[in-house]
Amino acid sequence: MTDVSSQTTKTEAPDAPRGPSLAMQIFSSTWLMSVLAMLVALIVGGVLIAVANERVQDAANYFFSRPGDMLSAVWDAVSGAYVALFNGAVYDTQAETFSRAIRPITESLTVATPLILAGLGVALAFRTSLFNIGAQGQIIIGATFAGWVGFTLHLPVGIHLVVAILAGIVGGAIWGGIPGLLRAKTGAHEVIVTIMLNYVAVYLVSYLLRQPAFQREGSANPISPKLDDSALYPLLLGDGFRLHLGFIVAILATAGVWWLLNRSTIGFRFRAVGLNGDAARSAGINVEKHLMLVMIIAGALSGLAGTAQVMGTERVLTAGIAASFGFDAITVALLGRSKPVGVLFAGILFGALRAGGVTMQSRTGTPIDIVLVVQSVIVLLIAAPPLVRAMFRLPSPDRARPAPVAAAKEAQA
Repeated sequence: MTDVSSQTTKTEAPDAPRGPSLAMQIFSSTWLMSVLAMLVALIVGGVLIAVANERVQDAANYFFSRPGDMLSAVWDAVSGAYVALFNGAVYDTQAETFSRAIRPITESLTVATPLILAGLGVALAFRTSLFNIGAQGQIIIGATFAGWVGFTLHLPVGIHLVVAILAGIVGGAIWGGIPGLLRAKTGAHEVIVTIMLNYVAVYLVSYLLRQPAFQREGSANPISPKLDDSALYPLLLGDGFRLHLGFIVAILATAGVWWLLNRSTIGFRFRAVGLNGDAARSAGINVEKHLMLVMIIAGALSGLAGTAQVMGTERVLTAGIAASFGFDAITVALLGRSKPVGVLFAGILFGALRAGGVTMQSRTGTPIDIVLVVQSVIVLLIAAPPLVRAMFRLPSPDRARPAPVAAAKEAQA
């Protein structure tokens, strides 16, 4: 007979709490939010395209008697517009030669170059809890510095290009460092300061272009002399395309910002300041110094965007050299989730929308403003993730990371 008291009772350790399933991780991903935001924006754009189409409007008058006509008109209008958008942004299926067929993608990359560079500057500031709304002014000042070097100094090939790039970086860094310095020393809010500096930059370049040192000789228009060929970004695919070396610079800048944020000590300090400034200060980090430094680097990146405009695309300095790239860069940074790789792809997407919108308007008569509506809806949805989750009935990201209490209860059970 076996003595019960001699038997050893084995207690099995509770199972470790299970992590979130793969499906849960995917459905709670911030990247999925960005993709769904773009999808919803394209649907909204499709609705507007259909509403603005004359054939759809005519078919709507007798919808209840012949609904197929209206549905067919809607499909033709929306699909035709988006096919034209694709042809103008990626690959032109109607082109007669291969070089003309691939020209749209090169145009998209050309337009994307300043968006990527300025978007990196905005995103870097976002990661430190700073709102750099001054990319527009930083692009203008960077382009002004680089443009002046390009048409005033006559340096050897290679050296002239490097000096002009450095001048653009310095100009943007100065314009970005001013709000950084004021924030660090006086506590002035960077949003107000950067917005005001945008106006200063716009009127400053307009004033300079009417001075003899900047205005083209023999012209009454506010336009600078042409930059020397030695100060221009070389074309990557020859004279038939506008894509220039600035796009390679944008890729290198993306890699550099990624390394700065994720592999360097100063990047760790930037992220620490962004997460909790008080805790970072308690850990011995000079918060004010790093706030000023991050704005200098952000301004330098936007200054690089200015060099892409004046030394690559326009090749002259004008009052509208920055177009709306500085403001669009905020959208690019938001869509890219303030991550360098995300900003790269977001910049290419918005460059494609800009380039393809022109073709869409010329071939189908669709208002180019619809592209702006699509961009605006993307920003709206990116800024409101709960709205996207509610529309698609997606789980909250908190469900993908169970709380410690819930994990402990699961282990006890």
